[in-house]
Amino acid sequence: MTYKGKTVVTVISKITEKPVAREACLVVIYGFDLGKKYNIEKSPILIGRSSKSDIQVDQESISRQHAKIVNTGREIVIRDLDSTNGTYVNDVAITEHVLRDGDLIKVGRTIFKFLTGNNIENSYHEEIYKLTTTDGMTQTFNRRFFLETLDREISRAHRYKRPLSLIMFDLDHFKQVNDTNGHLAGDAVLKEVATIIKPKIRREDILSRYGGEEFAIVLPEIDGAGAAALAEKIRALVEEHKFIFEGITIPVTISLGCASVEGEIVSVNEFIRQADEKLYEAKNSGRNVVKF
Repeated sequence: MTYKGKTVVTVISKITEKPVAREACLVVIYGFDLGKKYNIEKSPILIGRSSKSDIQVDQESISRQHAKIVNTGREIVIRDLDSTNGTYVNDVAITEHVLRDGDLIKVGRTIFKFLTGNNIENSYHEEIYKLTTTDGMTQTFNRRFFLETLDREISRAHRYKRPLSLIMFDLDHFKQVNDTNGHLAGDAVLKEVATIIKPKIRREDILSRYGGEEFAIVLPEIDGAGAAALAEKIRALVEEHKFIFEGITIPVTISLGCASVEGEIVSVNEFIRQADEKLYEAKNSGRNVVKF
């Protein structure tokens, strides 16, 4: 299969012998109609830009007939309908894929989560709760959760006179990435940046998408020197990582700013402002650097 003249390796998933539960649905976890539930009660179900689609996704990056979901009686299968920009399941371009509980389906800039099981209503409500704390695109914490956590950690650091640090970073020349390679490539880069950073931070650290291409990391019990050292490791990690989308290598770097408190009281907005000032200083120093 080719997209925009470039060859993409696609996957035809192995058919399972185990039948899926009869109840199944798709939940929008990123894009318009966030949280909307589509029950899979008939077959086939057409996904596309056309108003005649069972699941209409009105975006330019979506083909009129983009993909369809078929219930064979033993499994539920999604098939790409030779769409312009492809159908992705768990970040892999597919022609046909047998869906499993928890699979993430990406068409255009919309992401659905496939749910199936003996009680999908409970699963659905759990997913809706998750949406209140998680950014659907990057699977990091969202801005709301970040602000609530930062407020709580500032209070704790002040109460026990403990260090607390904050790293703010964003992608350099991200508009150029979108303009040159398209928004789908930009989305893929954002997600991959988050994916490679997650294993490098502690369980108690909070990585959040602050907005657009900007991220934040809350670091309890970490002083300024520790935050700066971690920021430099993350900067080098991103710079050295090879980001590839549809066969094209996309150079990516980030700029980072750090702020720290050692038990003194500070407001959430002031703490963010301090880290943001250092981030802007990094931007003005040529980018791809850490300032603290």
